[in-house]
Amino acid sequence: MTEHSGGGGVDWNAEAATFDEEPDHGLRDPEVRRAWARRLREWLPERASDVLDLGCGTGSLSLLAAEQGHRVTGVDLSPAMVERARAKLAGRDAAFLVGDAAQPPVGEQRFDVVLVRHVLWALPDPGRVLRRWWGLLRPGGRLVLVEGVWGAFGISAEVVSGLAEPLGGCVRVERLSEDSLLWGKDVDDERYAVVVGGD
Repeated sequence: MTEHSGGGGVDWNAEAATFDEEPDHGLRDPEVRRAWARRLREWLPERASDVLDLGCGTGSLSLLAAEQGHRVTGVDLSPAMVERARAKLAGRDAAFLVGDAAQPPVGEQRFDVVLVRHVLWALPDPGRVLRRWWGLLRPGGRLVLVEGVWGAFGISAEVVSGLAEPLGGCVRVERLSEDSLLWGKDVDDERYAVVVGGD
């Protein structure tokens, strides 16, 4: 959500204080929060699982996953974002690390789900990054990639699904633009999820 090597040189540490003010970032509006919780229930396994949230920002999706019984590891390049995520999930089964989403600092640890929202579009070699993320999954694991195209920025669902197909898992695209509850407003750009693999 917050790593943009090509995202206009944004200072994400400076943005951390106001990041959650956007409806789909902070999920403070109950309807927006319920909409994301519903989607996560569809995308994540029913059983308690290990979820790696890359580019986790202030931890809003991490919190929803933890509330659904999952164990969460979040990674973000911004120490200020990570600090806010740690505070948001204090007392929950979650850990947050400062690091590059393209090369997560998780060592040999493997996960049931790699969850990434609004990060892949900004990375210089998305195909290579997807292969790395796929390698972080246990057998039967899944990638959940929430992306979009916003004016001059972003990556299309067609490109992401094409990059994901060689990984070997089933690839499913869900269009999200028309679900205004997710964004707290009507949107007219391309927003979607690509889910790869799964049991």
